[in-house]
Order: sequence, then C-alpha cells, then structure tokens
Amino acid sequence: MIRWVLTTFIALAILSGSLPWLRKLGIRRLPDDFTLRLRRKEYSFPFMSTVLLPILPSLIARAL
Repeated sequence: MIRWVLTTFIALAILSGSLPWLRKLGIRRLPDDFTLRLRRKEYSFPFMSTVLLPILPSLIARAL
C-alpha cells in the first residue's frame, strides 16, 4: 500500500512541476485537475493527469 501512495505522490510532484512546460506544448488541464490560488501564488493539483498519463503508455505497450 505504501508503494502506491509513494508512487502517486512522486507522479503528482513531477506533473505539478512540469505543468508550465506542458502548457507551452499545448497540453492543458484535464477536467479533474484543479488549481488553488493563495496570496498571489498558484498551486496545481493534476489528479486526473496523474491517473491518465501512466495508463496511456501501458495501453500502448499492451497493444505491441
């Protein structure tokens, strides 16, 4: 159980850090991703991206 929590946390941290770069590529937020604005700072929580982005490569790998 702790492995899944750790994996999800790491994926969330990586996606949160790469959101400005992904926005330049034209990849926007998904419906369940949300942004929290506090004191002129913006915090992103890409929950749906964390779920969908690992699924896509695994589906491609299964198809091959």
